[in-house]
Amino acid sequence: MKTSVVKPDARSILTIALFAVYALVLASIILFKFPFSYQEDGTGRVLNLIPLAGSYRDDGTLRVDELVENVLIFVPLGLYLSMVKGTWSFWKKILLVLGVTVAFEIIQYIFVLGRADITDVLTNAIGGAVGIGLYALLSRVLKGRTDLVINVVALILTVAALLELAFLLSHAR
Repeated sequence: MKTSVVKPDARSILTIALFAVYALVLASIILFKFPFSYQEDGTGRVLNLIPLAGSYRDDGTLRVDELVENVLIFVPLGLYLSMVKGTWSFWKKILLVLGVTVAFEIIQYIFVLGRADITDVLTNAIGGAVGIGLYALLSRVLKGRTDLVINVVALILTVAALLELAFLLSHAR
């Protein structure tokens, strides 16, 4: 019996490499707030199970920018899942996005790395869903070139982000 070995093509290798870089950056931002500054408020473990309850500034205004950033940072996860696990259903991909974000919140809570917040779970899941939907839309428009176009854009954005990070680190005091 002859078994066939499927050799990954350059595009799938690039996808996996970009996905790995994204996963590392995502973990560093979510868990260690890097490259953003984060000050522990001295309250220890915080678990917020009321949506939006922890999303207000001291002056009572909603931190919309933080909510939007939480959505945007998970859009690539939806895109990459759609590229890597294209045969999975929408709901299976969403469950994985939810699992990832809940895992991040649990780790933050256990290791006191920030606030474990249901609002983050919700906004991150929305971001993953947007990424999955965006991939479906792009697939209809770009047909067989979808992965190529996403990889090229992701490569450009990854290089730009790494250059920005190198700049920030070189100018840190």
